[in-house]
Amino acid sequence: MRFFSGLLFLLLFLVVPLGASGWGFYAHQRINRQAVFMLPPEMVGFYKQHLAYIIEQAVAPDKRRYAVPEEGARHYIDLEVYGDSAAQKLPRRWEDAVKQFTLDTLQRHGIVPWHIGLVQYQLTQAFKQHDLQRILRLSAELGHYVADACVPLHTTRNYNGQLTGQHGIHGLWESRVPELFAAEYDFFLGQPQYLENPSRAAWEIVARSHAALDSVFSLEKQLSQTFSEDRKYSLEERGATTVKVYSRDFSQAYSRGLHGQVERQIRLATHRVASYWYTAWVDAGQPDLKHLAPLTPEQKQQLEQEKLQYQTGEHDAREP
Repeated sequence: MRFFSGLLFLLLFLVVPLGASGWGFYAHQRINRQAVFMLPPEMVGFYKQHLAYIIEQAVAPDKRRYAVPEEGARHYIDLEVYGDSAAQKLPRRWEDAVKQFTLDTLQRHGIVPWHIGLVQYQLTQAFKQHDLQRILRLSAELGHYVADACVPLHTTRNYNGQLTGQHGIHGLWESRVPELFAAEYDFFLGQPQYLENPSRAAWEIVARSHAALDSVFSLEKQLSQTFSEDRKYSLEERGATTVKVYSRDFSQAYSRGLHGQVERQIRLATHRVASYWYTAWVDAGQPDLKHLAPLTPEQKQQLEQEKLQYQTGEHDAREP
């Protein structure tokens, strides 16, 4: 339901395309790209060799949302429905959460921290098995889910301001601001960190994102009272279409008023993505990636087919 309400808003108002689909294609791809260059020498050559795929497939989970019903829940979690301090109190083990709340409830309110743990485990197994195709696909898609967990609006039922009369805030925070200003962000983040407990790390990300929500909403409301409608929005050409977007002045005032919050969360996402990849590799025994056989023409063709399948939903639903 969340996805379709976001899509309806975009069709009606055409404000910031892709605003209901995570960071937006630009930011997701930038995060995966920058994460590759943070990796240690034992990993970076392999990931750079497949950089185009890692970048392109950073947005595959969002494309899949159009066709796969269970996909949407993997991108968010509505923490407030579980009461105060939910990020600290919810069961960490998926089986325990299902037993306590039922699968339907969890799917309805989002499962992103649990899903990060699942994909991390699958990536670790792919490294152990030297399964090149799965390493590539799971790395790219794990980057997407980790990045989504870093978005404050992915931790609340009021994900697009629909409950507070702030429709469009989703696209403003995670698409418009990065598209305009990410070129100025500092991506020198140092080495990735080994995550002693990847599952706990996912919950820490979600808790940090949720704690930022108050300023996300309050600043937009404050600025909207000082910007007239014609100053808040502008028209831009996107291909052959003219779309209504948040103006550069409004977006800049919002970005500055948040005191670098969007940049901090993108930096967090980038560092955590690299750290999750690094942790999976270490936990798999640090396999020598230089000795992985290059993709055969048949494997390359299969990867291309997988991309199409994951965009249209023609895949095994048990896979991420």
